[in-house]
Amino acid sequence: MREKLQTLPLAELKELARSRGIKGISSLRKAEIIELLCAEADKNPEIKPAEMKKKERRQPPAQESALTRSAEPQSRQENGPSRSAEPQSRQESRQDNTSSRNTEFQDRQENRAQESQETRNQESRNQESRNQDSKNQENRNQESRSQDPRRNMNRSYENNKYSSSKPQMSRQHTGGGQNQGSYQQNSESGERSFRQDNRTDAAGMSNQDMAELDSGIEANGILEVMPDGFGFIRCENFLPGENDVYVAPSQIRRFNLKTGDIIAGNRRVKSATEKFAALLYIKTVNGYPLSATETRPNFEDLTPIFPNKRLHMEMPGIKTSVAMRVVDLLSPIGKGQRGMIVSPPKAGKTTLLKQVAKAITTNHPDMHLMILLIDERPEEVTDIREAIVGPNVEVIYSTFDELPDRHKRVSEMVIERAKRLVEHGRDVIILLDSITRLARAYNLTVAPSGRTLSGGLDPAALHMPKRFFGAARNMREGGSLTVLATALVDTGSRMDDVVYEEFKGTGNMELVLDRKLSEKRIFPAIDILKSGTRRDDLLLSREEAEAVDIIHKATNSLKPEDAVEKVLDLFARTRNNREFVENAKRIRFY
Repeated sequence: MREKLQTLPLAELKELARSRGIKGISSLRKAEIIELLCAEADKNPEIKPAEMKKKERRQPPAQESALTRSAEPQSRQENGPSRSAEPQSRQESRQDNTSSRNTEFQDRQENRAQESQETRNQESRNQESRNQDSKNQENRNQESRSQDPRRNMNRSYENNKYSSSKPQMSRQHTGGGQNQGSYQQNSESGERSFRQDNRTDAAGMSNQDMAELDSGIEANGILEVMPDGFGFIRCENFLPGENDVYVAPSQIRRFNLKTGDIIAGNRRVKSATEKFAALLYIKTVNGYPLSATETRPNFEDLTPIFPNKRLHMEMPGIKTSVAMRVVDLLSPIGKGQRGMIVSPPKAGKTTLLKQVAKAITTNHPDMHLMILLIDERPEEVTDIREAIVGPNVEVIYSTFDELPDRHKRVSEMVIERAKRLVEHGRDVIILLDSITRLARAYNLTVAPSGRTLSGGLDPAALHMPKRFFGAARNMREGGSLTVLATALVDTGSRMDDVVYEEFKGTGNMELVLDRKLSEKRIFPAIDILKSGTRRDDLLLSREEAEAVDIIHKATNSLKPEDAVEKVLDLFARTRNNREFVENAKRIRFY
């Protein structure tokens, strides 16, 4: 039998094996198919080898050959009676073979009908399970619809689209190559959008799929949206790192996410080929639910006004330093102030900035305080991080041993972070040390404009620092952004003087420190005559405004050193600013 099967071509052997109910032969070789047929013949010895060899070859012309061959013996019978018996026997054998082949063909048809019926039953069971999953998903969408109607309406639409397209995909796979074009068309229309949505926020997924994709690791950090539309969650110091999390473009568009948003969510399971883990779903944005991002305004659309709410630097009940009392009275700071602390080197500007930060955390703990240290010494960074602590305090830094690109990137992330909080109606204050070093960093990284100012400063390098400093404003709709930046003067560099001159008229509050006072060990070394706030009448009471006018008139004719010594002596002899205002009218400064 094996020799007879070896003479048949591979296509006939496969068809013969399928007729005998042998499955999984599409990828087998000729010798393997022959082995299976021989094994099948050993199990069923009633099958004749001649039938296995010839039934497929002679099946189509079976009836025609039987008729022609039956007619041929009849013609021969007329010629001689001696040959009549042999054709009759041959005709009977051929008829037996034809009937056996017809019986086998009917059996194959019945087997195929039975297999197709089982396939349809399996599809119906799969359809029932998918319908049950879609019903469960609709129930979950109904429960969460009260929190975010528009978002859940979009999700339910995508779920219905997925549940209707997925059974079609399974039927097209079973249909074979003739349905390949329709499968690709449905894939482009329905399945692509489902996979995209599924990747971003797991919309339309069952609890089992969510559990399989959820790594259990929480992603929490600031979002940086790239020019191509996707984004990354930066985790440490607002800079790129190995633990960054990828955010899909569809997720950014759906929830109106921007650079500077603090994202909290869960990561997707990271595969071996992925460099960064992906964000599976989002829990909160800036500590608010996702529905808050749909109604928040743009920072540029808010209306800026003069600061009209005062930030008190004097801490009641606590022995306050003289510096904070002087600042609180002579150069008051309001919410939305754009202030500049002008100081020569080693005049105490960093110490003054630290005292302002402590006063903010004590008197206004609800304000979000961000301390940005650019091109700073590492020990100064550690000192400020340990001294200024609180639930709403962030210390972001870039030391002097790092590249200017990192200074630039950190500053941009900080100002975007502050803008996002202001859009939510929060009050934010940024303490920048220093804006001169920030301008130096931009001067090294910006593309040359072809023009150069005094000291080798490119005019294009001042655009981003001005944008940073000019973002400070008080909003009529609610929220404020306060920026207090330090500027270096008298450093021996012409570039530093040019930077100060460019920013001199942009602020609405100045606090000038004097080198001569610092050399005399007088702290705070504040030049009272040069320091002040624009529209301070919106921040001071009537009694405080009268006291400030008396001080300025009395010290106008004195030398700066003598005036500061007399004013500081008066502050030292009084316990608080209220007592100072009451005694200011009775004290003679000359």
